[in-house]
Amino acid sequence: MLLELLILGGAAYGIKASQRKIDFDKVIKQFFGESHNQQMEVSSKTAAEPEQSQEDKEANRDLTVSTVSLGLATAGALLYPPLGVLSVPFWIYVTIPVFKNTYKSLWQEGKVHVHTLVAITLITCLLSRYYVVGSLDAWFYVLSRKLLIKVKNQSEQSFVQVFGQHPLFVWVLVNGIEVKTPFESVQQGNLVVVNAGETIPVDGFITEGMASVDQHLLTGEAQPAEKGVDDQVFASTVILKGRLCIKVEKAGDETIVAKIGQILNQMAHFKTDWQLRAENMTVKTVVPTLIAGGLSLPILGPIGAATVINAHFGYRMSIVSSIGVMSYFRLLSQNGLLIKDGRMLDLLSKVDTIVFDKTGTLTIPLPHVGQIYTCLDYEENEVLAYAAAAEYRQTHPIALAILEEAQARQHLDIPNIDDAEYEIGYGLKVTINDLLIEVGSHRFMEHEGMTIPPSIKQAEELGHSQGHSLVMVALDNKVIGAIELLPTVRPEASAIIHKLRQHYNKSMYIISGDHETPTQKLAQDLGIEHYFANVLPQNKAEIIEQLQASGKVVCYIGDGINDSIALKQAQVSISLRGASTVATDAAQIILMNENLSQLCHLFDFAQKFEATMTSSFNIMLATTLIGMSGAFVLDFELIDTILLKQAGLMVGLTNATWPLTKHQGEASKSIDEVWSGSPSMTNEQKLTKSYSFS
Repeated sequence: MLLELLILGGAAYGIKASQRKIDFDKVIKQFFGESHNQQMEVSSKTAAEPEQSQEDKEANRDLTVSTVSLGLATAGALLYPPLGVLSVPFWIYVTIPVFKNTYKSLWQEGKVHVHTLVAITLITCLLSRYYVVGSLDAWFYVLSRKLLIKVKNQSEQSFVQVFGQHPLFVWVLVNGIEVKTPFESVQQGNLVVVNAGETIPVDGFITEGMASVDQHLLTGEAQPAEKGVDDQVFASTVILKGRLCIKVEKAGDETIVAKIGQILNQMAHFKTDWQLRAENMTVKTVVPTLIAGGLSLPILGPIGAATVINAHFGYRMSIVSSIGVMSYFRLLSQNGLLIKDGRMLDLLSKVDTIVFDKTGTLTIPLPHVGQIYTCLDYEENEVLAYAAAAEYRQTHPIALAILEEAQARQHLDIPNIDDAEYEIGYGLKVTINDLLIEVGSHRFMEHEGMTIPPSIKQAEELGHSQGHSLVMVALDNKVIGAIELLPTVRPEASAIIHKLRQHYNKSMYIISGDHETPTQKLAQDLGIEHYFANVLPQNKAEIIEQLQASGKVVCYIGDGINDSIALKQAQVSISLRGASTVATDAAQIILMNENLSQLCHLFDFAQKFEATMTSSFNIMLATTLIGMSGAFVLDFELIDTILLKQAGLMVGLTNATWPLTKHQGEASKSIDEVWSGSPSMTNEQKLTKSYSFS
């Protein structure tokens, strides 16, 4: 016991001496992560820190009082015994809420709570004159309460702080001169200048300059994106190299990143199954613990019985579960996975069926050219060249597909156009060397008085049955051919589908409004065993409901806006629309980089979350069981179970936050390599890399 007192004396002295330096904000921030990176901290300081709550102030006061109590009790045990008696009023003062809650639960509610266990331990310490143990138990009680308050407050603020950071001032271009302007004064249409190392403060479009932009905070992509004139950029992304002039589209609370912060703040109020499980387990194990303590009283005596009762994990399981949940939410957001409803993290591991909406999910908006049909003795390349010339200045998906195919065919001579007349919904007319070229649909050609050749009609009917479309090309009012356009399957789709089946054992379905033949072919190509074709948007939810009625837990992946009914019907809903529509997206989970490859990351994180929370719970339960059994077979006393519980808490917290800590270390290393170049690069290579962005 003397050795333990010496250890406690040293610990109490250290705690007392460093009391002024304890910063629980920093401790908690280690669990939730620091801001994006050093560059963001430098250029994006928030104007004010959140005010300290009254509950937090009271916890700080009680921590100071309990520290004084522990110091007096330790001094009394080692130096002058009356000092131990002086410690009693201090630790009774900080534990008054314990006795109040015990009285309320027993006499008003007729129930026993965790406070009852703490009260029994404290009373036993007082009656047995265990002043050091009582002071230490009170100190750890206050510390745990302080930590729980911080977790609650930080869960509400952490995402908003990360996704809501902005600089105090920005540089606005006025009449060619850069003017230092308060951030709050920035308006839509302003031209904002941002240099390398600075955080982009607004959403907008680049009007001048080129830069390498780190979008990791928003999309989870590790590699920086190259941005140039007319490209869109978002607030809270960082310019690594280069300089940009940005026309403001949205600023302040209207930016995409601010909307994300608001969504995540709302998400923090949803309790996951693990958090509810921790609370329920805490409540349900109180009575069995009291019974175990009562049964041990004749065998172990009052101190032994109090030791058994004190071994209960108390609120520590809630602390570990809350911090574990929030650290995973943070981890997901840093990987470009935005979860609007915290309960989804639990449901993901239960999902056994994934339903893909075909258009926009398994396919991308940009089609590709299939077969080129010709007539009137024209060659394929001639038909394609005329079509490419007509579509040269267009940016819609059909034009881009034709131009991409023309570019892929080497030595294709594309003539220059003289003028163009674009008729919306029908087609396009251009003049080349006094030749009239017309590109458009069957309806457009008939509208222009042209006859469709039988071979083209036949090709159109065949393509329509397969879900393909035809764009017809005419020269001087005569159809010379047609270009078949096929849906483009996402490049990553096949590999992701295979991995979902092999590694995660998911059953998969396709829902499509297309015809039977193209839907069946896509399912076969991707290895998806089930499909539904010719489904109207309003009927998709009915199919999901049927799957659920058969006992399946369904995850629906579709258009976050147009498929809102189906998304709400599924237990888990995922959208690939990305950041631009995050505020209006009906899905509960949004893949921010609009890529199916994140699906595997999502289910992988869900599995790791389950494993992490299970092991954290086991750690807390193990310390309780060891403490109780130790009271019987190892002569454990109160001091042993107190220290054992705190050791379990530290191990549990470390385990719960390790995935986030590991990821942040890897992300920091990746960012450092982007800034400084790979360690293996020569100085000449680094110099070349630096100037290549400017």
